[in-house]
Amino acid sequence: MSTTTQLLVRKDELASTQLRTADDTALADGQVRLRIDRFALTSNNITYAAFGESMSYWQFFPTGEEGWGSIPVWGFGSVVQSSHPGVAVGERLYGYVPMASSVVLSPERLSPARFTDGTPHRAALPAVYNQYFRCARDPLYSAETEDLQALLRPLFITSWLIDDFFDDNDFFGARPGIALLSSASSKTAYGTAFQMHQREGIEVVGLTSAANKAFCESLGCYHRVLAYGELDQVAADAACVYIDFAGNGELRRAIHTRFPQLRHDCVIGGTHVEQLAPPGTAKELPGPRAAFFFAPAQIKKRTDEWGADGFGRRMVQAWQGFLAKVAQPATPWLVAQHHDGAAAVQAAYAQVLGGRGDPRIGHILSLSRG
Repeated sequence: MSTTTQLLVRKDELASTQLRTADDTALADGQVRLRIDRFALTSNNITYAAFGESMSYWQFFPTGEEGWGSIPVWGFGSVVQSSHPGVAVGERLYGYVPMASSVVLSPERLSPARFTDGTPHRAALPAVYNQYFRCARDPLYSAETEDLQALLRPLFITSWLIDDFFDDNDFFGARPGIALLSSASSKTAYGTAFQMHQREGIEVVGLTSAANKAFCESLGCYHRVLAYGELDQVAADAACVYIDFAGNGELRRAIHTRFPQLRHDCVIGGTHVEQLAPPGTAKELPGPRAAFFFAPAQIKKRTDEWGADGFGRRMVQAWQGFLAKVAQPATPWLVAQHHDGAAAVQAAYAQVLGGRGDPRIGHILSLSRG
């Protein structure tokens, strides 16, 4: 009998993990079993965990164990068993999966390019996370760049949507002005900077640790890069927006206090888990209230306005431009590092949670190998 190994995380103590291996149950009619060959682990996934309750991320792959969750990740897999007439064994898929060696899906609304997982508990969750792309007909797919796709594709789509959201809202009155991006070495941040750098009238300023300043400067997508302690190098009277990828409560307070012309505070993530502000404290700050960015809402808005085909064409064009820059042979922005097997996956998770390591290294994990 086959088994599935899964990495579980303590919801109220993200550094606590356990590995669980269980026998696979027989498939019901209409189900398929996907062997998860590789998945990316980035600070974005730590955000899923940090906001797991409030944003329902823990609900995608329930563990059945009180207090323990499965962090969703993005990855590739191959169908190894199928009780669905429309999905063949051997088919390659890309989508939202647990940190596990396999997952059971219930394909519905099949098209040549994708299907939706119809597992009942996912019906009320955002549809964008329930889609699985069939690689043979996926316009964003190329076999030779699977690692970069796993690492960057969901993050870049978020980056692209963030930039579009700000442009759609004319930067909330801060154009001309400054876009301040925290956690500037993170992949979602520099994807956003790559897009915003192309906007007229916007100076893109990256905020990062002193240790990552040179890396961020080398990317060429920030007009300026400042260490967190160098906010005083930005004019206090500048019209600006804040795009927060870090969730650092102290930094948020410093920005709201220094910039009376702050027009919008956009919360994207919480990579600085240990420095998240206590709930409710943002209400005490001067200036605009911090507002979460919800990518599915912008997807729906633009799909309604542009149509599905128009939305897809714009996204593919932007993705191809970004990937060409990231993967440039002479000076790649990102190099994949593989971690195969249960112990290696557990160690890689601890490293990413702790924010340690070279920002040029992307982590590709597998619990089905090693």
